Amino acid sequence: MSDQSDFLDWVRTSLYEAELAIHNGDAGPRRAIWSREESVSVLGAWRNAFGQQELADLFSGLAKQFSDCTSYRFELLAYGVMGDMAYTAGLEHTSASVDGEPRSYILRATQIYRREGGEWKVAHRHGDTVAA
Repeated sequence: MSDQSDFLDWVRTSLYEAELAIHNGDAGPRRAIWSREESVSVLGAWRNAFGQQELADLFSGLAKQFSDCTSYRFELLAYGVMGDMAYTAGLEHTSASVDGEPRSYILRATQIYRREGGEWKVAHRHGDTVAA
C-alpha cells in the first residue's frame, strides 16, 4: 500500500470512528488520534483551543454537549500526503443532540496531520458552519 492509501484508510476508519464517538458524548477516541506534542490547535465552529490543556478542555466540553448522534458523514473534498505531513478538507454532515436538543448541521473542516511514531495524529483543525 502507498502512503496515500494508508492515510485514506486511517481517515475512513480511525478518524471517522473518533468523530462519531465524540458526537455520542465520548471524547476518548478523538483524544487518542490527536498529537500529544506541541503545537496543537483548533479554530472551531464554537470554540478555539491552543496547546494540550486547552485541547483537553475543549474535547471534554464537547463530549458533555453532544449525544445521540443519528448520522455523521465526512465528505472528503481534498487531501494530500507529503512525507510525514497530511491534510484533509471536507464537509462534515452531522445530526446529533447538542445540549439535549436535536440538531443537524454541516461544518467545513480542514485538518492537518503529522505522522508520529508511525501513526497519523491530528495537529490542527479548523471548522466553521456552512450557512443554510
